[in-house]
Amino acid sequence: MTKMAPELPIEVDSETGVWTTDALPMLYVPRHFFINNHIAVEEALGAGKYAEILYRAGYKSAWHWCEKEAELHGLAGVEVFEHYMKRLSQRGWGRFVTESIDLQAGTARVRLEHSAFVYQLGKTGTKVDYMFTGWFAGAMDQALAARGSSLRTVAEQTQSGAEAGCEVGYFVVKPLAQQG
Repeated sequence: MTKMAPELPIEVDSETGVWTTDALPMLYVPRHFFINNHIAVEEALGAGKYAEILYRAGYKSAWHWCEKEAELHGLAGVEVFEHYMKRLSQRGWGRFVTESIDLQAGTARVRLEHSAFVYQLGKTGTKVDYMFTGWFAGAMDQALAARGSSLRTVAEQTQSGAEAGCEVGYFVVKPLAQQG
């Protein structure tokens, strides 16, 4: 087992017990606890409805996080997106690898290795990592907006390590279809 990376400091307030990383309050829970709750909500709402809700919430949260981190560290463009992938990878969700990114075109391809969902749920035959999808469009759109672009994107999961014959997940980000 490796020790915590010093570049991802976790501070614990001795009075309140609040954990903080990157100046944000954090919750530290066992993976099975989080995923069991995730599955319970999915069963109650249906996977499609739950995926829609998580997409919107994840998009908003990713945009906010990237905006704050860009300001804090003086990052811009692809650097912001890459920083976000690094931090997600350091927090136990899985390892997120940006295989390609083109801000001008509004496209990206992200590979997900060691997904927490796949580790917990196994080979379900479904795309179990949909919770992450909105995160990629939110991060991309924040980087685009910060450089003055009005281009906005949508992300989708195209493969999951939980599917038969697949070892990793893939997500693609692409421009929203032009209206009108």
